[in-house]
Amino acid sequence: ISIHNDRRPHQITMNRLVICGFLLSASVSSFAPRCGLSGERARTVLMAGGFGSSTSKNKSNSKKLRKVGGYTGSGTKPLRVAANTFDKIHKKFGSDSVSDVYVRSLANDETQFWFVGKIARQLELGKDTEGTSIPTPHEAVISQKRLILEYAKSLRPQNLGGPFANSLEVWLAPGDSELNAAQNKVSLEKVSGTIDDISDTFCVADVGYNPEIYVGDEVTDGGLRVKRDSDGNPLKDAFDINQ
Repeated sequence: ISIHNDRRPHQITMNRLVICGFLLSASVSSFAPRCGLSGERARTVLMAGGFGSSTSKNKSNSKKLRKVGGYTGSGTKPLRVAANTFDKIHKKFGSDSVSDVYVRSLANDETQFWFVGKIARQLELGKDTEGTSIPTPHEAVISQKRLILEYAKSLRPQNLGGPFANSLEVWLAPGDSELNAAQNKVSLEKVSGTIDDISDTFCVADVGYNPEIYVGDEVTDGGLRVKRDSDGNPLKDAFDINQ
């Protein structure tokens, strides 16, 4: 298992950004596994197309959902905005505002959960918030679920794309807990619900998403993934990784 606790969003190099932009030029169905962007790093993506194949949502829900339009490349701008927002919130509130995001496909392996990035949410109401309520972690996921799942399918198509894409689930772990998750020290929590479960006082501008990045052998072998049961609990006892 690859652990990347040292790979924080602001530390990604320009070389990785260029590669991300190249990969985001592919369509959802042919996406190569790799890419993650945050803040200014996402800017290059706009020059290279991107992903996106969902139909547009009703305008009345525009404040509740981070939309991915119905054409190839439509996912790049929402991803950039989500990453910029994540950076802003994370800088202000740190790990308290963050939850780690995992995705599993019941059609592929119901015990395997793939780490696909992090969400962040505003923790205080004020001049930096657009909504009138503090977002919950579940609202942060549901409002960005389409974007997260499209990205997850492109990150690891071997396990989450194609025939495995129709049974995807999103699960959460405490923020910045990748190492503890790999050591079976934390459980995961399933995110359920629809837009109807999002408060009318919520605004998607108050949450962000920072995608996971695959580098080197991870492109073919995959990055961090953990084994859990149907309740999100570790299948094996906790252990310590030799440092």
